[in-house]
Amino acid sequence: MSADSIDRVVGMALLEDAPWGDLTSQTLIPETAMMTAHLVAREAGVQSGSAVFIAAMSLTDDSIRTDFHVADGQTFEEGASLARISGPARSVLQAERIALNFIQRLSGIATLTAKFVAETTGTRARIVDTRKTTPGLRLFERYAVRCGGGYNHRFSLSDAVMAKDNHLAILLADGTKTLTEALLAVRARLPHTAHFEVEVDRADQIEPVLAAGVDTIMLDNFALADLRAGVQQIAGRALVEASGMVRLEAVRAIAETGVDVISVGALTHSVRSLDLGLDVRMGTSQ
Repeated sequence: MSADSIDRVVGMALLEDAPWGDLTSQTLIPETAMMTAHLVAREAGVQSGSAVFIAAMSLTDDSIRTDFHVADGQTFEEGASLARISGPARSVLQAERIALNFIQRLSGIATLTAKFVAETTGTRARIVDTRKTTPGLRLFERYAVRCGGGYNHRFSLSDAVMAKDNHLAILLADGTKTLTEALLAVRARLPHTAHFEVEVDRADQIEPVLAAGVDTIMLDNFALADLRAGVQQIAGRALVEASGMVRLEAVRAIAETGVDVISVGALTHSVRSLDLGLDVRMGTSQ
């Protein structure tokens, strides 16, 4: 994540939250009041989003100092102090909610991802995210997946060809080509650097798709026995991705079928924000 991209997203969030300043803090808190706060973990997890948290503070007031004790990607226990924040009380309080919103969500994603990754230890399968991200926050959320030990799928529609069921239905609608012929025609139009993935939802689609020379086959919502048979059938001729309602309690069994990639939309679309909070200590006036 570049500093510019962080500042752009965080700046929009700060403007949304305090378009004309923080009326509460400006009314209740003396202008000269200083404070120190600690970012404290109310539960164990994996940290992600320290740079975003710091940006929320510094964009509000560049005199706020934030020092993290835990690095992104590191685990922490309940009760741990993750960072120390000090500066003008009005400014810290104004930035608090936005800073926490970001780091709680990103740490939640990293923590959940780490659980999926732990379940697949010893297998060849990579845990990857999907495009089911919060609009405008994809860069942050996918960074959090990496903090949890996962990997990223294509970042956007511009990055690779991924033919799903609706694409194939339209592609074959006129009935003039077989599935293999249609995919070969697509392949012929692509630059040699473009990755080509095709989703299948039936075993009888695998051979026609393989015949088109695709790079990855996604086996969507296949039962475990069918996944195992699909991996054996593909036999290294393409990467094999498993997808479709992947749950934590089932991911180990999916990984043991021999698939190369397991895509998990829940990492970003159904994650619970981690419980982190600011414990405040007042300082002296300037």
